[in-house]
Amino acid sequence: MLKLCVQGLQHTRALSSATASVTRLHRSVYCRIYPTVVVHPDGSTINIRYHEPRKIIKLPLDLSTLSDLERKSRLEARKPRKKVKIMDEVEDNFNAKKYMKYIKMNK
Repeated sequence: MLKLCVQGLQHTRALSSATASVTRLHRSVYCRIYPTVVVHPDGSTINIRYHEPRKIIKLPLDLSTLSDLERKSRLEARKPRKKVKIMDEVEDNFNAKKYMKYIKMNK
């Protein structure tokens, strides 16, 4: 049984999979709904109508169903990655006095 509330009116309707896929929504006032993609943990997707403007909804994965190796790899992927600092040592052997003969001095 599905109970719909539209502007103070309550309407109870029994929905089955056959009628819901063949017919339209039977409402006198249509609420604003948005097409949304739901992604199941196994990767399958379905298109639904959702009351908030979202493009995609990803359902959470149940970690208790995974093997120990998969669970550890998923938990490691959730942790923030450490930034690697690369320190380059540059030898500075520039001598400005060597190039002074090329600079014209204005007096």
